[in-house]
Amino acid sequence: MKTVIVEDEEHSKKTLVSFLSKYCPAIQIQGVATTISEALVSIKTLQPELLFLDIDLPDGTSFEMLDMLPKPWPKIIFVTAYNQYAVKAFQISAMDYLLKPLDPQLLIEAVEKVVKMKEHPEQQAEKMKAFTENQKLGKLNKIAIPTLQGIQLLRIEEIIRLEADGNYTTIFLKDKTKYVVSRKIKEFETMLEDMPFFRLHQSHIVNLQMIDRYIKGEGGTVILEDGTQIEVARRRKDAFLQQINA
Repeated sequence: MKTVIVEDEEHSKKTLVSFLSKYCPAIQIQGVATTISEALVSIKTLQPELLFLDIDLPDGTSFEMLDMLPKPWPKIIFVTAYNQYAVKAFQISAMDYLLKPLDPQLLIEAVEKVVKMKEHPEQQAEKMKAFTENQKLGKLNKIAIPTLQGIQLLRIEEIIRLEADGNYTTIFLKDKTKYVVSRKIKEFETMLEDMPFFRLHQSHIVNLQMIDRYIKGEGGTVILEDGTQIEVARRRKDAFLQQINA
């Protein structure tokens, strides 16, 4: 399968080339680009079937680059350190989304998925149709988190709260499932800033739609629908009350 790699980090580029050469004999690397401008030339000239794309590039993002290419695009596997891009990646029908540092087994599985899709193009057509419909509806109401198996998409309305523990964050769902993610809670605060979530204090973000009641106090206490009680930081009280009274 003819392939172009778009990656500006030297170490990541060497690792990806090495892993593909060692573990993925179906892949034929035709070109490697480090910027959007280089990538556009390579893609238009080489006409690859598959792209491995880093997202943050020196002159923009891979999403901006894709907007400059005519459709249908080649199949796409994103390789990046930032999982907050995952929903956007899936919306433009990425075959897979791999987090750095690369796991060879997950890379092999991603390539196998692409090869199988090549053998069954009708599945790719259905996948494209589904994601096109999602885009018509606007932003997906999901967030993406990395797991040992790959990427898990969580519906926003299913999340009750997020709790910080140093460099880790635990996400609690309505069905009592929980996910522990190796990401600081600040990253989730940024990811959820346009959604109905509020950071009550240093260690807790709650889904405002999951609040059962608020008890007055110095900062006050929030009772969630699952019975969890969380204190509101005094300095965040006014902003919180504005949110729930809006």
